[in-house]
Amino acid sequence: MRAVMFGATGMIGQAVLREALLDPEITAVLSVVRAATGVTHAKLTELVHADFGDFTGVAAELTGYDACLWCLGVSSAGMSEADYKRITYTTTVAAASVMVRANPAMTILFVTGVGTDSTEAKRSMWARVKGAAENALLAMPFKGAYMIRPAYIQPRHGVKSKSRWTRWGYTAVGWLYPLWRVVAPGYVLSSDELARAMLHVAKHGAPKAILETRDLRALAPPALTA
Repeated sequence: MRAVMFGATGMIGQAVLREALLDPEITAVLSVVRAATGVTHAKLTELVHADFGDFTGVAAELTGYDACLWCLGVSSAGMSEADYKRITYTTTVAAASVMVRANPAMTILFVTGVGTDSTEAKRSMWARVKGAAENALLAMPFKGAYMIRPAYIQPRHGVKSKSRWTRWGYTAVGWLYPLWRVVAPGYVLSSDELARAMLHVAKHGAPKAILETRDLRALAPPALTA
């Protein structure tokens, strides 16, 4: 399988990229970035593209892939709805519209979050915008489209958030993770579990389009490494 990734530098993206490069069934990964990261691997190619509002000029480079792993996202804290929509909805739809034309047999996985509003009618701004993006992807003629809605994600294997405040938050509460796995298994999973579940779905599909934490934990195959 050949996969395109967006958001490989974020916490979830780091985990997905790590597992994709370890997975022998993933033969090539194209990471679409605004600026080169310096990460190198025999299976990895970076496509540096400055304008995330228009991907028509790089349609050829986005052709020939089986799956898109969309991990790109930002916190809505302190953002206007217009700015959040531009990153979360407009960028996603712009890229997906190009990829679905170039790769009619492609499967796309879009990381959103628990509480996303499929009705697009609730008060929570981020949930409405995420819901609109989900709905737009589900309406496109991809071979498969899956909405990934995790709750709490415990970072592992060195992956970390780019936000200092988020890193501090994980440091403060992360020690509770083993307990949460016991008392609230439907709401917590590790970053590598999430990544392995996403790769499994990219390769084999899933019984439903919206996948939350409990579904993702059930779908995640065993770790390829310790």
